[in-house]
Amino acid sequence: MHEDKTLICKDCGREFIFTAGEQEFYASKGFVNEPHRCKDCRDARKNAGRQDRETHTANCAECGGEAVVPFRPREDRPVYCSVCFEKMRERETER
Repeated sequence: MHEDKTLICKDCGREFIFTAGEQEFYASKGFVNEPHRCKDCRDARKNAGRQDRETHTANCAECGGEAVVPFRPREDRPVYCSVCFEKMRERETER
């Protein structure tokens, strides 16, 4: 069984906990190396290359509410708010 480990972030130098659950997840994915960065530094590194996305608003084709999307809506394609989009995805996976 795994036990929580205290590791040192190589970017900021702070201690962080590598939990037993995280270790089990890493093992299930076949990862053999422990993380070198804390969650804050991993997130910062992941987002460093991203630019702020331009968002657009449209009316949800399902409920009529406001939908904020990262693409320019087109008249010939429906746009869904996040709640309705998730419901549609759930319906698709049930089939």
